[in-house]
Amino acid sequence: MTSVAILNASQLVTVAGPKRPRVGAEMAELAVIRGGGMLIREGKIETVGSSEEVAKNARDVEIIDAGGRIVLPGFVDAHTHSVFAGNRLDDFERRARGETYEQIAKAGGGIWSTVKKTRAASGEDLFNQAQTHAEWFLRCGTTTIEAKSGYGLTVEDELKILRVICRLDEEKALEIVPTFLGAHAVPREMDADEYIDLVLDEMLPRIAKEKLAEFCDVFCEHGYFTIDQSRRILMAGRKFGLGLRIHADQLSNSGAAQLAAELNATTADHLEKTDEHGIAAMKSAGVQPVLLPGSVYALGSRAYPRAREMVDAGLAVVLATDFNPGSSPTPSMPMILSLACTQMKMSPAEAITASTINAAYSINRGGKIGSLERGTLANFSIFDCEDYRELAYWFGIPQTHSVYVKGERVV
Repeated sequence: MTSVAILNASQLVTVAGPKRPRVGAEMAELAVIRGGGMLIREGKIETVGSSEEVAKNARDVEIIDAGGRIVLPGFVDAHTHSVFAGNRLDDFERRARGETYEQIAKAGGGIWSTVKKTRAASGEDLFNQAQTHAEWFLRCGTTTIEAKSGYGLTVEDELKILRVICRLDEEKALEIVPTFLGAHAVPREMDADEYIDLVLDEMLPRIAKEKLAEFCDVFCEHGYFTIDQSRRILMAGRKFGLGLRIHADQLSNSGAAQLAAELNATTADHLEKTDEHGIAAMKSAGVQPVLLPGSVYALGSRAYPRAREMVDAGLAVVLATDFNPGSSPTPSMPMILSLACTQMKMSPAEAITASTINAAYSINRGGKIGSLERGTLANFSIFDCEDYRELAYWFGIPQTHSVYVKGERVV
């Protein structure tokens, strides 16, 4: 690895601060260095400061002139479904015509169309499509994602997806954290109890043996998995050494946020229908809420999560894309920042904190990524703007100038 000095950033957004997720007023404190620079050696940041200070120690290193642009930690996208086959264009068109989720599902659409295509695809087919998705993330300034299985719903197909995720992590610049979401839906050919037994007795042991996942997730929702069923699955995941995440209160206030608190889950995700009781429960247990405004937008809904209340309550809020073919077909974290500011009344600074350092802690990468400080990996992006607020302000246009992973340019 070469040694590199980044100089002349209009704003070096370091997000430096306490070695933990940021809460409350801390979420608006980005530790911006105007005219900032960084010295990078062996893929890690050695020095952060003014460009003049950094330049003094930048002998015999490659100089990269940021040219008055902003430099930001690589986005950390803590909730994606990035490995799947095909697309859901038919669903998209039906929704545009006003059809409901139920109508689309009865017509053969919804998750089942993706499950069918994913089951039919080979591991190599999935890998090739997922490579394209990985490039999309990088071009949007994202350097780390969490990626879930869940479009297989058989032992071999879930393993196939997780193996693709692990291969992508090994072969591509994008860092990928794998999550097992076998409990995404109940297969049509089985009843719920039969499928849960399959998840617990066959899927989880195989996944643990092959070390294919770091987290276990479940879609806790009416018509999918009940509170009791979700508890059983997540407790089994914990016994196999996996961290816990939960799709919570997306379509109804089912009490899933309270379940996340009860189990001390790392995150509760979605939370569109979570009320003040769920917010209080997550606060008491230290659960990080992962908010996904892209899925609300793409589904044509107006029921955004109560982000402002969560921030004010002292929760370490995270923002993510929920990238998937059905309800949030976007890998763009800048678009998510725009939605967070315009629809959920988060400030631009809070949104950046939620998509960098807080997101890093939510996938057990805190202290390694998500900020630009001495000792952290040199994962960062340079954007064609002078003020970090422009990322959320200008939307629908690419602002990425370049992206670096461990100090090496990848975009």
